[in-house]
Amino acid sequence: MNPGGAAAGRPRRLLMVAYHFPPLRGSSGIQRTLRFVQHLPKFGWEALVLTASPHAYEDTSDDQMAEVPAGTVVRRAFALNTARHLSFFGRYPGALALPDRWATWRLDAVPTGMRMIRRYEPDAIWSTYPIATAHVIGAKLAEKSGLPWIADFRDPMAQDGYPSDRRAWQAYRDIEERTLREAAASVFTTPGCAQLYRDRYPHISADKSVVIENGYDEETFARAAAGRAASPAAAAGGPFVLLHSGVVYPDERDPKALFAALGLLKRDGTLTAERFRLRLRASDYDSLLVELAATHGVADLVSLEPAIPYHAALKEMLEVDALLILQASNCNQQIPAKLYEYVRAGRPVLALTDPVGDTASTLRGAGLTSIARLDDVASIAAALPAFIARVREGREAVATSEAIAASSREGRTRSFAGLLDRTVAPVHASASPSRTGRPS
Repeated sequence: MNPGGAAAGRPRRLLMVAYHFPPLRGSSGIQRTLRFVQHLPKFGWEALVLTASPHAYEDTSDDQMAEVPAGTVVRRAFALNTARHLSFFGRYPGALALPDRWATWRLDAVPTGMRMIRRYEPDAIWSTYPIATAHVIGAKLAEKSGLPWIADFRDPMAQDGYPSDRRAWQAYRDIEERTLREAAASVFTTPGCAQLYRDRYPHISADKSVVIENGYDEETFARAAAGRAASPAAAAGGPFVLLHSGVVYPDERDPKALFAALGLLKRDGTLTAERFRLRLRASDYDSLLVELAATHGVADLVSLEPAIPYHAALKEMLEVDALLILQASNCNQQIPAKLYEYVRAGRPVLALTDPVGDTASTLRGAGLTSIARLDDVASIAAALPAFIARVREGREAVATSEAIAASSREGRTRSFAGLLDRTVAPVHASASPSRTGRPS
């Protein structure tokens, strides 16, 4: 083994512990790990991926498997989804789902990870939330190997009222405390989230708390753009299509006020099925949305569409008249990953979110200023028709070229590689020349 640095003739190596990885489908979280894997070699790093066995995933698709670079070492440790595999008549012992439903993953992931460490001699370990078990695995591998560990929090873990189960909340709190104490660096995707943790744990030094935002992948967008329709739906004579691409969480992206506003606008004749359509792609909560549409009498204004391959989802963003962001105030320290894809798509964006949250701030920084509160029916009912009119007349702003350039996944990976370089440098500098291996 080579504790003092990468072996001659090869880049440094990073062991990446990530639940979200192809062939999983239905989570934007896949893109963060996948694009790091793709772009890290440009900056002197090679990725080794430790993920979960595919049967642990609720939905799979092969559409992004070809985007995993040829030759990438990927190991899939055995894992079960407690709710699906260990339940009896829909019930299962809560202890089997702590800190989350994939807690069994760590039983095979730790020995699998140690075999990867002995064989491939990585220079650092990285683990990524929102599956908390990933940080449990990362911590144990770091403890057993002596390697520096970078923890990718993305979003807050233990929050007010989340998780709702008291035992799960305490498990999350314990994991975040240990992670922030032991990890060489902790990474967050928004300034608000980073500040939340600095306030919660004042002992965290500024250089150990780093913001690396999500982004978009230019190569994938370029392929999607090559086959897109020539003009948006409304310009081609159809109804104005406002697209929300992705999960509509009942709390974090609560659609109730939006549907109530649609009902008001339909009753006063402002919106008709011939001229407007709200398209909700891969919502994961279609039954709730069907109920809301029926309650407010707007089923003819709303289309619920199934999940499609990632490439097709980007193509759809490029083709519709406008894009919709939903983000509740209880997520003010979070930014939907799709926001950066919306920025790159270059289409007008209507955001229903808290004007003081990180989502609104990032949108304004990109030149996108059509924002109304998610929980305010009157505000939405006023904002939506005015937004549609500006888009139809060509007066609605789209993201600035500067914002687009700053948000690429390759650029984010450059920042990530810089963090990795800074993290491993002290370890390599202090390594004794007489050492022949790391602890096992």
